[in-house]
Amino acid sequence: MEQSVEDYKLIFEKEGVYLHTNAKRSNQDTTIPGFIRIVERAGVPALEWSPLEDAGRHAPAVLYSRKDGEGGEEDTNFDPGYEPDWAVISTVKKEREHVPVGESGQWAFSLPLSELYSVRKARFSLGRNFLVFTSRGGHPLPALHFHRGGTRELLRTMQRYIILDQSPVDGRLFLAYPHDPGALSQSFDRLNLFDDGGSDLVTRFIHDPYATTFGGFSKVTNFFRAALRPPDFPVNSRSSHDPRLPPQPDEEPGFELINCGVELGPRPDVTRGQPLEKWEEFLDSEGRVKNPERVKEIVFRGGVTPSLRKEVWKFLLGFYPWNSTAKEREDILRVKTDEYFRMKVQWKSVSEEQEMRNSFLRGYRSLIERDVSRTDRHNTFFSGNDNPGLTLLHDVLMTYCMYNFDLGYVQGMSDLLSPILFVTQNEVESFWCLTGFMELVHQNFEESQEAMKQQLLQLSILLKALDPELCDFLDSQDSGSLCFCFRWLLIWFKREFSFEDILILWEVLWTRLPCDNFHLLIACSILQSQRGELIGSDHDFNTILKHINELTMRLDLLSVLRGAEAIFLQLVQCKELPLKVLQVLGLYAPSSLEEESPDSQASETQRLLSPSQAGAASSNSAQGPTYP
Repeated sequence: MEQSVEDYKLIFEKEGVYLHTNAKRSNQDTTIPGFIRIVERAGVPALEWSPLEDAGRHAPAVLYSRKDGEGGEEDTNFDPGYEPDWAVISTVKKEREHVPVGESGQWAFSLPLSELYSVRKARFSLGRNFLVFTSRGGHPLPALHFHRGGTRELLRTMQRYIILDQSPVDGRLFLAYPHDPGALSQSFDRLNLFDDGGSDLVTRFIHDPYATTFGGFSKVTNFFRAALRPPDFPVNSRSSHDPRLPPQPDEEPGFELINCGVELGPRPDVTRGQPLEKWEEFLDSEGRVKNPERVKEIVFRGGVTPSLRKEVWKFLLGFYPWNSTAKEREDILRVKTDEYFRMKVQWKSVSEEQEMRNSFLRGYRSLIERDVSRTDRHNTFFSGNDNPGLTLLHDVLMTYCMYNFDLGYVQGMSDLLSPILFVTQNEVESFWCLTGFMELVHQNFEESQEAMKQQLLQLSILLKALDPELCDFLDSQDSGSLCFCFRWLLIWFKREFSFEDILILWEVLWTRLPCDNFHLLIACSILQSQRGELIGSDHDFNTILKHINELTMRLDLLSVLRGAEAIFLQLVQCKELPLKVLQVLGLYAPSSLEEESPDSQASETQRLLSPSQAGAASSNSAQGPTYP
């Protein structure tokens, strides 16, 4: 039934607003001209966009509205951006209320303003100006490019219905919340807001509402930020020339660029060192490692020589404690061998009839057999048919299912095991080294994908601090989620570098130097090495994804490692490094009651750096620092 004229009211309209589509989901042109409108439908204000071809219609093709009730469909919006083999983790039902998409057309959309979470504005050097609207469910709409101006008028019109408040952590981000203070009366108890954080969540939310919300507390909505402000904080005193809105000239050629990146100094030169070669020098008379931190430092600087790799890996991955004697290690090996074969017997002794009634074990076996047959077959240790290396790969993965039946086997785990098995060439040792590796990355394989989403968010935080222009470009091409990095983070770049390079990269990362999440700085190093190709070319979502995929086996590991370490040194030199960047790097963990200022953050950074590290950073020395 068609909507009556009385129920529809056009409040604002602007032509020349282009939508850049996600090309991989459509064979249409990737840039579509259209209209942006603010309308009232039965008194409910909404933001709408429709292509020029639909200019005569009032009803958009895609409607966004809040889901009613507590039930929900599976969240299928998180796209890792790779072939089906790499959508490896099933999504599960979320607690959050998200905005579902009911698609009856192509690209037109309508979003009630009550469902708007944020507006992000940007302009990069190519001269394109755009807005990205995000719903309360955390789903960004396609970027809208205003080729003929109109953004100031649009935002001003929106403020008749909602408040747009500049985020304290991102100058280009505006958070939306209702004018109606009655909306604040919903209780925390009703929203189960403190299920997993207690009152500490309030402190974190006040300090950084945007990151907290998208970091897993998605039941929090924008109006809580107003509810939690100090009583004397002005929230409704807004003039037509709102100082928090982006200042623009009358002719509006574009936005004034607000650089939310950090003021960073020059990036220091970094050199790599020699690999660890003289293992016996680090052992005392009973076989204890005398200086584990020095060993880790050498490994971080240059890796391990191949002849020592097996022995050193067993320490890096926790199979042997660093302070164990040679005699104690013999006992550990004996105990671990017995324990391994007890678990192996559990699945080996399951009869076919039993397995028919055990869908989990049957499913794990099927996935493992499929993946083993195609894992690193180019390597002589796994090549050919009836290869004993393949049998060991299969048996270790099946035994891991007995060791961690809750997680079981997920695609990608065979990629983690194969280099370990190649180096140790021992079934028992490779199994226990795999368990040590999985202690670091097991959350990557959990079906909720929350750890992967969190890492992509952390990567975005780092990249915005390092290169806001590159972030703006990726945002403009619907690639700001960095989903094309999914595989990198899932299996620690296993498919991006050669097999020989991965042995070096992983042992570097296993040292946990120079900071937490150094693998994210590896990703930043790769992305920044490609910025000229990305920004300087006419890329869209599809071609960005294609370009990133084609980097496989074409990256120079030593350059990437030097770049990642240089990025770390550049960041820690910054005297006003944002708190959220410090947290990603593991350099600072504030208490729930502590209030931070830029000065206190800077002093804390200096305290956490060792004297040699701080000295190397301040002098921009080409020699690498000593990491404690």
